[in-house]
Amino acid sequence: MNATGNKIAVVTGAGSGIGRAVALTLAGAGWSLAVAGRRAEPLEAVAAAAPDPARVLPVRADVSDPDDVTALFAAVRDRYGRLDLLFNNAGTFGPAGVPLEDIGYEAWKQVVDVNLTGSFLCAQAAFRMMKEQDPQGGRIINNGSISAHVPRPNSVAYTATKHAMTGLTKSLSLDGRRYRIACGQIDIGNAATEMTERMQTGILQANGQLAVEPVMDAADVARTVLHMAELPLEANVQFATVMATTMPYIGRG
Repeated sequence: MNATGNKIAVVTGAGSGIGRAVALTLAGAGWSLAVAGRRAEPLEAVAAAAPDPARVLPVRADVSDPDDVTALFAAVRDRYGRLDLLFNNAGTFGPAGVPLEDIGYEAWKQVVDVNLTGSFLCAQAAFRMMKEQDPQGGRIINNGSISAHVPRPNSVAYTATKHAMTGLTKSLSLDGRRYRIACGQIDIGNAATEMTERMQTGILQANGQLAVEPVMDAADVARTVLHMAELPLEANVQFATVMATTMPYIGRG
């Protein structure tokens, strides 16, 4: 928190879906923030929808580009002077429905670059700020996924990176202890976003059948992130799973 008591956050992938919902929920709770994404117009729309648009800084950034990430956190430092929260949310599913043996190297690499390398780059930049600032410390929340626990058919790139996100979360938690940097992970299942639209028309199941899956409102996820974000640094939600209650995850469908 800065000298005025204002809490500062960075939300990546903030132009739509979970990122947008979380950004607006944080803004509604009095946070100031930078919203980052690859397209400027959706970010500007998020800022305009906030209770106080002047407290939301849109920054066009591709998290897989080290120079973009450096510029993003430099903009946060210049605007706000410190950082209390990073919500590492930007991600991509990759080629939908493509069998493992047919996935091209570039398609694999794109998912790894965004989901894993991008999360690392943002976490590293946030870690540096949080370590150096006074008062020291802050919180990083990584967006894992139900896929951090179990895969869907034909999802090798996405699932592999989300399993890797769990390792990133644990390492950040361990390495951040001495600097009052807390790190947790939220694993989300079937929030109603652009990425999950196909679940409401039928999606491939492990038995080879297509089935419509239930979804939940992204606002339900955002409230959970807000709870995690506003804990004192002496407390941490290490892992949280938030999912549509009857989605085929627990048990055998």
